[in-house]
Amino acid sequence: MSAFKPERPLRILLVDDDAELDGMMSEFFAGLGHHLDCAYNGRDGLVRALQQAYDAVVLDVMLPTVNGFSVLQRLRQRSGVPIIMLTARVRREDVIAGLNGGADDYLTKPFDPDELLARIRTVLRRAPALANDTEPVRLFDDLRIDVSAREVLSRGRRTELTALEFDILEMLTRVAGRVILREEITEALLNRSVTPYDRALDVHISHLRSKLAGGHTLIRTVRGAGYLFTASPRRSP
Repeated sequence: MSAFKPERPLRILLVDDDAELDGMMSEFFAGLGHHLDCAYNGRDGLVRALQQAYDAVVLDVMLPTVNGFSVLQRLRQRSGVPIIMLTARVRREDVIAGLNGGADDYLTKPFDPDELLARIRTVLRRAPALANDTEPVRLFDDLRIDVSAREVLSRGRRTELTALEFDILEMLTRVAGRVILREEITEALLNRSVTPYDRALDVHISHLRSKLAGGHTLIRTVRGAGYLFTASPRRSP
């Protein structure tokens, strides 16, 4: 069963410099029992998204101070909160850039508020925002990850991982169900930019897969993009 419950009041952050749109959306969500916070520029939106717990972030591309793609990139380095890009830009390249950058969905203006809410619910069902989960233990079928103790049990047996292998697994499971770009992992964990012939990350991923039961199924390669942890999280009994 999904951890997301449609009747639960949602807390959403809308980052958009259109004050009229922000007001309309605030009224719409409030009328349905949800709470919508608004930020009117990229800098404030990034700060709010990192400092407060939201179910989802709706992020415009064209923003003052810091544009939406930059906010998306910086937010993805530190959070797995679901993000829906909202913009008047309809070029295919922009949509691809947003999705490849870590956005969970993309909605163009003008839009129907009911469609936006439906997309938010769909994203939450698909990826239940593990980054905002305060539980120190993550459970995925036969896999148990104790983040605090940096301990992994695979089918009940302790699995010895290198520090880097654990960090890769932690990063992938933090946003299970979402593709993480090779560039994101390389820059965050290997502290360097990825190059076309750099296969270091692929080797670490291969070793990690070999140590986990069903590792090749759990960690899927998305050609031309990155990696995806496929299992859905489950709660402690």
